[in-house]
Amino acid sequence: MVEKKKSALAGNKMLLRAIKDSFIKLDPRTQTQNPVMLLVYISAILTSILFVFSLFGIKDAPTSFTFGIAIILWFTVIFANFAEAIAEGRGKAQADSLRAAKKDVEANKIPSVERRNEITKVSSTTLKKGDIIIVSAGEQIPLDGDVIDGAASVDESAITGESAPVIRESGGDRSAVTGGTTVISDWIIVEITSEPGQSFLDKMISMVEGASRKKTPNEIALQIFLIALSIIFILVTLSLYAYSTFSAKLAGNQNPTSVTSLVALLVCLAPTTIGALLSAIGIAGMSRLNQANVLAMSGRAIEAAGDVDILMLDKTGTITLGNRQACEFIPVDGIDIKELANAAQLSSLADETPEGRSVVVLAKEQFGIRGRNINELGMKFVPFSATTRMSGVDYSGNEIRKGAAEAVRQYVVENGGIYSKECDEVVKRVSNQGGTPLVVAKNYNILGVIYLKDIIKEGVQEKFADLRKMGIRTIMITGDNPLTAAAIAAEAGVDDFLAEATPEAKLNMIRDFQSKGHLVAMTGDGTNDAPALAQADVAVAMNTGTQAAKEAGNMVDLDSSPTKLIDIVRIGKQLLMTRGSLTTFSIANDLAKYFAIIPALFMQLYPGLSALNIMNLHSAESAIYSAIIYNALIIVALIPLALKGVKYREVPASKLLARNLFVYGLGGIITPFIFVKLIDMLIVAIHLV
Repeated sequence: MVEKKKSALAGNKMLLRAIKDSFIKLDPRTQTQNPVMLLVYISAILTSILFVFSLFGIKDAPTSFTFGIAIILWFTVIFANFAEAIAEGRGKAQADSLRAAKKDVEANKIPSVERRNEITKVSSTTLKKGDIIIVSAGEQIPLDGDVIDGAASVDESAITGESAPVIRESGGDRSAVTGGTTVISDWIIVEITSEPGQSFLDKMISMVEGASRKKTPNEIALQIFLIALSIIFILVTLSLYAYSTFSAKLAGNQNPTSVTSLVALLVCLAPTTIGALLSAIGIAGMSRLNQANVLAMSGRAIEAAGDVDILMLDKTGTITLGNRQACEFIPVDGIDIKELANAAQLSSLADETPEGRSVVVLAKEQFGIRGRNINELGMKFVPFSATTRMSGVDYSGNEIRKGAAEAVRQYVVENGGIYSKECDEVVKRVSNQGGTPLVVAKNYNILGVIYLKDIIKEGVQEKFADLRKMGIRTIMITGDNPLTAAAIAAEAGVDDFLAEATPEAKLNMIRDFQSKGHLVAMTGDGTNDAPALAQADVAVAMNTGTQAAKEAGNMVDLDSSPTKLIDIVRIGKQLLMTRGSLTTFSIANDLAKYFAIIPALFMQLYPGLSALNIMNLHSAESAIYSAIIYNALIIVALIPLALKGVKYREVPASKLLARNLFVYGLGGIITPFIFVKLIDMLIVAIHLV
């Protein structure tokens, strides 16, 4: 109940701000940004001037009629402003919440990692790129940076909306931290990678505000088309006025068609519906993406997402969780599995890598092995090194080692032991299944193998199947060998894979697809993904990834989910469909209004036109009133659709096009006939004319 009240209050506040902004946008400088609505704005000013003249006896139409038309035209402009303001309001509300997370804090600046005890308290506003700070539990990270020492749980809910904390640690692709997030356990040393005012949070704030959104090439092209239509209708209206004046003079009568009526006719015939909603559609599309926890750096990227047909995904951290985890202990030569698990855990107690920790956890879960007293056992740990490719522990005359199969084989054989044939077979089987085998030996005797496995993120297979239905081909990119890559690709359900991929190979693959006319989307999180992300048409960087990846992408997935691209594609397609559907409706609307109004407006001059007055509108004045009122109200009626978007269905594009042409094309023709007639009946009933 409390949440509903808060939501209602936020909604009311956004509505009030949108109403206020609707009047602020009456500034001529703002109106010039939308040429079609500028025409309505000028028409409203013109009819207002005609009304003032009519008060002094200079009039070509009844004063009340001119006043009524002027008021309705002003409301049309305000309704168009309101559509844009309410769309912008969503972004402004999100920007306000982000600003609340962004504040000046006291930072603990240190000279270097080695001199971490020499802390100087400074304001976060004085920090600059390259400075080093230490952040402990309960403290806020002041600016974007990379963790260069330590590991900690970080609360990123202020940015991602997710309550679960994430681990940030030095090395690898999980070292990037964002200003405005909070460390909730342990400590990390961070090297600042952004200047004040240029952080990721600052970019988010500027991007989510609809007012800062730039028009896309498609929007600009459509706007040029709408301007051309408006110019045509201006010429048509001027021609009608000249023709009616000439006809009236020939008959020896005064022209019954007033300037006010023709101005109103022009507004009704111009594509004002789509002109009023065009900006709101684009802003709302970006807002929907923000609500999906994706930050788009440009509207163009959202549109491109709607046409994507190739999706390339980096495996580690994108399709998989990012760290291989122990999933099975496989003993050999009759060794008891519990003895293998015990030795594997002992050798991993000092191993702080995710893989090492997963071995300790697996032994606890499967056999309840826990509560080791390292000091009592007098253990001496042997850390992993690139030279030996092994780690282990020495205690009470025992030696335990775990590591790569070849490294352990050499270690055992050099010390007089025998490398088990069964172990060799298990190693090959694990490798063929796409896993990583770690061999465990105790006192130069092979005990068995630890099966490390890439963990596929939950829901990946289902989402890739959905992408396939949408006509999108998925390709996994990995540095693994072809055998391992094939196994993971099969489990994840991707269509193809690129194994042993280098940054150059990823870049070349994208360029090859693009040269064949494909639109390519790429998701990634590592520095080695940055060149490919920069080349892709739609580049989605994971928020958990490196700063280089986020800088190269034109979108950032705050949830770091590879399946998020299906939402991005759906929103992109929905944006294109909404714009196309409402453009179809608007043009069909204008044609219908043309045939509804012209006969009633000119039948006094040409009585024969009464046969075309199929709606039997009461008079020329009532026809104009009805059409201009409908023209204003239809903008308000379509605002929810512009904000929500036309529903996307996973069917072929030809079927979607046919359906939308039928619904919005036919609907655009029929709707004016129904509602113009109803409004005409109402205004006659209340004696407005």
